[in-house]
Amino acid sequence: MKAVVITASNRAAAGVYADRGGPILVEGLRELGFDVGDPVVVPDGDPVEQALRAAVADDVEVVLTTGGTGLTPGDLTPEVTRRVLDREAPGIAEAIRAYGVAGGVPTAMLSRGVAGFAGRTLLVNLPGSSGGCRDGLAVLRPVLVHAVEQVRGGDH
Repeated sequence: MKAVVITASNRAAAGVYADRGGPILVEGLRELGFDVGDPVVVPDGDPVEQALRAAVADDVEVVLTTGGTGLTPGDLTPEVTRRVLDREAPGIAEAIRAYGVAGGVPTAMLSRGVAGFAGRTLLVNLPGSSGGCRDGLAVLRPVLVHAVEQVRGGDH
């Protein structure tokens, strides 16, 4: 199984600081058996859509994004992700937010991340914080491989 991690961050893309969330997601996906390279770090907005479309065109099973899910005007990851999706899987994003809030992070409810499928590729938006990435992996870990198997035609 192949996966791609996309970090949406103007400052990380410009080299102002190092991407911290992307490497956490790469490590978590590798632990689940996914073949995944280093994170693709792009500025917020349209470059995220371009990176998503490239990953879908490469027929990867999973794309996790980190960053761009907040409330600032430049946080556009959910909007550009929706342009790529064929169908949403809202329970995934809801579970990620609920997990964060239940874990004592009330600001987790402010994440606007979405999840769904573009063709046979699962796309999931995660917050830009390292804690949000860890929480997202905790939620995804028990269901990610099963979701991939189902979208590829496997049984329930």
